[in-house]
Amino acid sequence: FSVLEFGAIVVCPRQLVELRSYCTLIRPRDITAVGTRSGRQGGITRDVVSGAPSFEEVVDKIFDILNGRIWAGHNIQRFDCVRIKEAFAEIGRDAPVPVGLIDSLGVLTEKFGRRAGNMKMETLAAYFGLGQQKHRSLDDVRMNLEVVKHCATVLFL
Repeated sequence: FSVLEFGAIVVCPRQLVELRSYCTLIRPRDITAVGTRSGRQGGITRDVVSGAPSFEEVVDKIFDILNGRIWAGHNIQRFDCVRIKEAFAEIGRDAPVPVGLIDSLGVLTEKFGRRAGNMKMETLAAYFGLGQQKHRSLDDVRMNLEVVKHCATVLFL
C-alpha cells in the first residue's frame, strides 16, 4: 500500500471544534501502482496524484500535526496507524508518536452496539443523517468527528 492522501484535523478537546487542518494528495514512488481509473466518484487516480508532492516533501507537516497528540479515527488502529508507520519507515524517518489513541470503530461498537448496522463510517453517517461519505481523507476525518459527537449524544440521553 502507498499513502495517496493524508488528512488530519486538530480538535479543541473542550468544544470539539476544528482548530486547524492539513490535507494533501501524495505522489507514490511507483506512480504505476495507482490505477488510471477509480471505482468511486471523486476517487484517486494516477492523473490526480501525478502532480502531488512526494511523501518526503510533506513528511514534516504530517509529523507536526500528528506527533505528541491524541489520534482519533475510524478503524485507525488496524489501518491508519499501520500505514503511517510504514510510510515513515520507508523513508528512514521516525514515525510520529501519539500520546493516546481513540479508535471510534472499537469504541462505538462496544458502547453504541450494532444499532446502526455494520458500523462502517458510511453506515453511521447515513444513520445520523450526516450525508454520504466521500472517501477522501479530510472529509472522512470531519465526518468521523460528527459521527462521534452524534453517538455520544445518543449514549448520554
